[in-house]
Amino acid sequence: MNQEHPSDPGAAITDDDATPAGHDGSAPSEAGGADTEGPLPVLGEPGGLHGALEAILMVTDAPVATEHLASVLKVPTEQIRTALAELVRDYAEGPRPRGFELREAGGGWRVYSAPAFADAVEAFVLEGQTARLTQASLETLAVIAYRQPVSRGRIAAIRGVNVDSVVRTLLTRGLIEEAGQDEEGGAMRYRTTAYFLERLGLRTIEDLPPLAPYLPDLDSLADVDGLG
Repeated sequence: MNQEHPSDPGAAITDDDATPAGHDGSAPSEAGGADTEGPLPVLGEPGGLHGALEAILMVTDAPVATEHLASVLKVPTEQIRTALAELVRDYAEGPRPRGFELREAGGGWRVYSAPAFADAVEAFVLEGQTARLTQASLETLAVIAYRQPVSRGRIAAIRGVNVDSVVRTLLTRGLIEEAGQDEEGGAMRYRTTAYFLERLGLRTIEDLPPLAPYLPDLDSLADVDGLG
């Protein structure tokens, strides 16, 4: 783990950090690509920056670059680095063991399960693989099977509900896999796996029964890739 120790652990957001360039020609504070509107109001609260970083990193499924976090939160990049390093230290040195840790990998930051609890995670995942799929999972799997490769946004548009957790379940069960990014919107697309064919007793995806005509035409679902 790349742990960066902050030079000033007590650093806080100040008015100077949030002040944009004025008409007198003064330079705006360096914010790693952030605009000059100033930081979000919640960041003025005690622990606000740390909490905002945790909230973002808890919902992302891919590493987030320090500069991107600075841009989103409108905070100087160096301040983001300091806060991230403090979170790493807090998780590692807290009064009780944490089941997760914050790591810098793949060009950004992301929350991972702690290696010390790998056995517990493995037991949970294996138990999930033997459980029956829910109706929501079956419906989502059907959409992917007949419309693959397809993004989460388009799956959600067809089903009319958020499918993030269901897609993660299907990935964990090995029934679907990533199939590269969409050339237009850049959203990750998904397809069924060889294990899916094995479980259904099919040789190829073409052996699926003719159900696709009953699904909406994806060409009519405009501007939905941003959902996935």
